Amino acid sequence: MIQALPTKFAEARVFVPDVFEDDRGFFKETWSDPKYAEAGLDLRFAQDSCSWSTRNVIRGLHYDFRMAKLVQCLKGRIWDAIVDLRRNSPTYLQWQGFLLTDRNHKQLFVPAGFGHGFLALDDEVVVHYKNSVPYDPANEGAVWWRNAKIGVEWPLVGEPRLSAKDAAVPEEFLP
Repeated sequence: MIQALPTKFAEARVFVPDVFEDDRGFFKETWSDPKYAEAGLDLRFAQDSCSWSTRNVIRGLHYDFRMAKLVQCLKGRIWDAIVDLRRNSPTYLQWQGFLLTDRNHKQLFVPAGFGHGFLALDDEVVVHYKNSVPYDPANEGAVWWRNAKIGVEWPLVGEPRLSAKDAAVPEEFLP
């Protein structure tokens, strides 16, 4: 049975799949259509993606208003942040952060209309994403990771490592 945990946003949830552990390690299903539908996530995914990062890499805050994501950390630890970017939402520009690790097995469902980003907390981090629509750079946007109107409190120790694209996002831009 998959555990579904609420977040401050009605549409976003944290899922924890069944994990079977013994002295050899563990086994878990990372996705099952019928099991996740029973847990409240009845969604078809169109693409899986994976990223590898090192400590202090920040990826995001990215958005594609068409795309929902299911995010999990397969190796290491990340601090994952989502922000509601839906202008007509009562939670517009509110954010919440989550610790996702290879040991807590938590999966974060990021609804369409939300920005998403993470901070790599370890020297080697592997993150897996299930996307509801195929990636299309023409539909992707970004909000600066330190946007003052949002105020995400990143648990960063040291200097952030950003892609050139993320570093070039205007500090005050909001979609």
